[in-house]
Amino acid sequence: MLYADVTDGILKAFYKVYNSLGYGFLEKVYENALLIELVNSDFLVLQQHPIQVLYENQQVGEYFADLMVNDLIILELKAVEYIRDEHVAQLTNYLKATRKEVGLLLNFGAKPEFKRIVFTNSFQKSV
Repeated sequence: MLYADVTDGILKAFYKVYNSLGYGFLEKVYENALLIELVNSDFLVLQQHPIQVLYENQQVGEYFADLMVNDLIILELKAVEYIRDEHVAQLTNYLKATRKEVGLLLNFGAKPEFKRIVFTNSFQKSV
């Protein structure tokens, strides 16, 4: 599995934060707590990392990844009832718009859940 050692560490941090804080906070609370946990675990983490969307080599949009870990993995955090298809599509589009190939969708809902998304395309290969 691509970057398995990093994703394993991220998931360990995710469950530690979830088990400590529980369910019911806004997404930003979990984002800040997970940032602390990941940095304490010696990961390089960028918060609200900008992602430019290009069309015909022109910027047509900008999004912000909740967290970027080791300049390899995009983390999209949710605090919702369950992960929906549109959440998966959102993270997949973040991967499409970048040279990143792995994303984790982490849900701090009533029941913790995650999805690992791997996406490779010609954009990554053209670099």
